[in-house]
Amino acid sequence: MSEGSGRAARDPRKIVPWIAYLIFFAVLNETVFNVSTPKIAAQFALTPSGVSWMMTVFMVFFGIGSVVFGKLSDIFSLRGLIATGVGIYVAASVLGFALRSSYLAVVAARAIQGIGGSAIPALVFVAIARYFEVSDRGRIFGLITSIVSLAIGFGPVIGGFVSSALHWSYLFLIPSLILISLPFIFRALPPEPRRKSGVDMLGAGLATLLLGSLVAYLNFNAFAYLGAFAVLSVLFVARIRAAADPFIKPALFANAGFRKGLVVTLCLFAIVIGVVFLVPLMLSRIHGLTTGQIGLILFPGAISSVIFGPISGRIADKRGSGLVIGAGLSLLVAGMVAMAFLLSLSPLVVAFAMLLVYVGFALFQTAMVNAVSQTLPPEEMGVGMGLFNLVGILSGAIGTAIVGKLLGSGLLDFSLLPFASAPKSFVYSNLMIAFSLLAVLGGAVYFRPGKPAREAARLEREGAEPPCIELSGCEG
Repeated sequence: MSEGSGRAARDPRKIVPWIAYLIFFAVLNETVFNVSTPKIAAQFALTPSGVSWMMTVFMVFFGIGSVVFGKLSDIFSLRGLIATGVGIYVAASVLGFALRSSYLAVVAARAIQGIGGSAIPALVFVAIARYFEVSDRGRIFGLITSIVSLAIGFGPVIGGFVSSALHWSYLFLIPSLILISLPFIFRALPPEPRRKSGVDMLGAGLATLLLGSLVAYLNFNAFAYLGAFAVLSVLFVARIRAAADPFIKPALFANAGFRKGLVVTLCLFAIVIGVVFLVPLMLSRIHGLTTGQIGLILFPGAISSVIFGPISGRIADKRGSGLVIGAGLSLLVAGMVAMAFLLSLSPLVVAFAMLLVYVGFALFQTAMVNAVSQTLPPEEMGVGMGLFNLVGILSGAIGTAIVGKLLGSGLLDFSLLPFASAPKSFVYSNLMIAFSLLAVLGGAVYFRPGKPAREAARLEREGAEPPCIELSGCEG
């Protein structure tokens, strides 16, 4: 185990099954309400935009909570923070069930659920990075990827069954099952002393408003939210530069490896989530498939993520994350290009192409988490992994918003590829080409050598002695 765990008398490896258990229920709650929104809208006489606030507030507070709990993990014990997060999560769930007759109370409960639930992925990632050797992290991150895929797949199924058999409000009670894990987590994780640092509450508040304004703009397309986002961005940057102990240290963004990982993750996650949002619409319009048939087309790809997550983690541990990221990007691009050219032929072609997309994303996601965790020093591990979680959550809103705007704009309704001959297929084919080019660009950014490596290569070509690159070690 890593240096950080050397002082521990307990064996954190015993936490792995409970990490998987916690992650399953945290992710499940992101998707379990989706299929019940028509019933919720009917009960409270809501418009589509009105009922979407149930998901929007959860996403906003889940995203910013990931950074807050990540920051707190650099100060306080992981055991206490996990207990706090789980306690908030379960309490909000009971509150939502008890006050189900008021939509305002339901939305408030979902916001509090987001705060508590955000502790789980944020602190799980920190625990893995803090207590496990680099050579073991890929395998565990691969397990997490497969559990996330499993929860995303089962969420709508469980939500639909509970909502039909009982009432949608009973979905609030599902997170209470995570209480079972707390005694085992306390037994596995070592106690930790409090570290000297403070919490910048003003910075955290500005970050919350900043994220909220961006998500609101992406969902509701009102320029007032965009203006608020611009103003809050300026205030937030000013705050983290002026504060003695800022919510996010500006020096964290000076870490080139971490910065590159965040940018590429935002780009690739947005692309994949945009494709997953786009394909059901495409199958319905071009091939006339029903919801059930679309589910069958996507099922093999979704299940493949469960299988290939652990495999990609083991390969990353043995051969390095770069190889797995490259393989994942190649499969992603191959799947999207195949759909761009052949989407009109048969739904089975789309099924095979989406299998490539899902497998590629499983490889990319697992290896990227592993790679990013290795760029962070111990004192920045919590807030750094929290930011990584936030970027992953934010990318979902960005991907779906981009696809929605482009589908309705008519900008891509023109013939570009000869095989996409039907006018109604133009926009889908062109979007796949655009996403493929963005994925290739993201890969080029990630694999472009950093400045020290480029300088060393230049000097080597000129026959001069290359400078020592700190990460590779220096000889006196």
